[in-house]
This record gives sequence, C-alpha cells and structure tokens, in this order.
Amino acid sequence: MPVLLPPALRPFLDLLRCPACRTRRLRADRGALRCTAGHTFDIARHGYAGLLTGTRATSGDDAAMARARDRFLATGTYEPLRRTVARLAAGAVPQRGGTVLDAGCGTGYYLSGVLDRLPAARGLGLDTSVRALRSAARAHDRAAAATWDVFRPFPLADAVADVVLDVFAPRNPAEFHRVLRPAGRLVVVRPTARHLAELRGRIPAMVTVDPHKEQRLHRALAPFFRAAVTEQVEYPVSLTGPQVRDLLAMTPSAHHVTGADLTGDGLLPGRVTVSVLATAYRPHRGGEENGLAPHAT
Repeated sequence: MPVLLPPALRPFLDLLRCPACRTRRLRADRGALRCTAGHTFDIARHGYAGLLTGTRATSGDDAAMARARDRFLATGTYEPLRRTVARLAAGAVPQRGGTVLDAGCGTGYYLSGVLDRLPAARGLGLDTSVRALRSAARAHDRAAAATWDVFRPFPLADAVADVVLDVFAPRNPAEFHRVLRPAGRLVVVRPTARHLAELRGRIPAMVTVDPHKEQRLHRALAPFFRAAVTEQVEYPVSLTGPQVRDLLAMTPSAHHVTGADLTGDGLLPGRVTVSVLATAYRPHRGGEENGLAPHAT
C-alpha cells in the first residue's frame, strides 16, 4: 500500500524543487514526490521525504546518536536554549503564518520549539540522518522533514523562508541567503569555549571548541549577512551519569571517546556549564556593505 503524503509536507509542495532538475516543482503521486521530468523521491513510512540522492552525505547521526539525542533533550536540559532560539526566530515571522527552515534539524527539537511559539507558521527540517528524521517528522504537527545535505544546493525555490535555523549544525551561507526572504532572519547557535568545559577536563578525548570559531563564522557569513543581535546563553546544570553518557553519545565526540571513557570517572554525576552564543542575522540587500559585527546584548 502506498505511503500517504504527510499532512505537514503538503503545504511545502509549492516551495520544493526537484533535487535533480533544480527548477521543476514536485507533486505527490502514489506515495512519492515526482517532477514532470519523471524524477521520483520516496516518502518513508516514518513520514519524511527522501530527497537526498547520489553520493553519500558527509555526516549525520547514526541510530545510537539519534536515540541518545532523543533521551537527553527530553530531560529539558537545553530548554532555555530552545526558548532563546524561538524568541529570536519569532521576530521575522509574520502573524499570518510564515515558513521556518531548520538546516541540520536533527530530531526536530528546536524547530518544534519555534513552531510552538508561532501558532500559524509551518516548518521544514532538513537532515542527512534518516534515524533522526524519524523523530523530526513527528516532532510537531506543523513540521515536515526531508533528507538533505546542507552542503548541497537546497531543494527549495528562492526567497521562500522567513527564518532559517542553524543550531549546532554545518552552514551553507550562500544557500541560506538564497532561500531567505529579504526581511527574513538566520538564527545561528554555536558553543563557546566554556560549553561543557568541566566534561572536557575529565574526558580529554572529547572534541574541543575551535578558538578561532567566531572568526571563521564571521568570514563565512560576512558576504551574505549582518548580525542584528547576539545573546549569550549560559547556565549550570546538574547531570546524572546516564545523562552525561547520552550527552557525549549525541555529539561528534561520540566518534572519539572510547569504551573506557564511557565507563570511567568522567561519567560521574556533576555540574556542567552550558554556554552558547545565539545570533540573529539579517541578509544583505542591494547596496548594503558586507560588514558583520556580532555583539553581545
């Protein structure tokens, strides 16, 4: 029996473009999305659209990472960060509705938080991980999900998004700029050097924060965006041993820590600092200088 088109995906058919043709629209047909040239993309029984084809994606959560992410985020530890993302996004979405694109959406945690704050908006999450997208496709009744690699041109028409979210995810500034409306907003969240510093002190194999991360972000975004506001979100949390294990397992550190790391003293309960920067960027328009000056408020 063909998979029915998920209700949350139907409103995006006017915005989606065939990943192969880049220009033709997609239509729903017998459990798949098709363009007039005959390119076909399946809809998974878990509710997401399989738009990513061709060469293998460069990254993405495996099943264990996605399960750990679901468990850890369900504890509410990152809820203050989710509220900040939703507030920064809300300023760019019209009251009549609006479209939110989450690039590297993972399990849909931050996208669902934005949609909770914006009762008339619709959301689309893109990610390479099919296991994470199983959660993202059911994270919110107004959130659709599709497989995609952020480093490729997005399967979307120009100037269709009011907000693009990039939370702990890779960035494609040119594509972010292309799909955003002129009055839209890009929200970027990245860790500071203090993020999880206590854990890194106990588990040296953890991935460290690049001390030049902000300069690299500046160089990448400056041709396309200017910072409107930057907020630092920092607070202590008390984690149990299993929560520490899930936190490690859901991040790139999962590829570096060993079995000994996951059973040693580093997983003892303790206080850990959550510390990130969240910036709302405006796209450059014609005649604007390509300057970028992130600032804290």
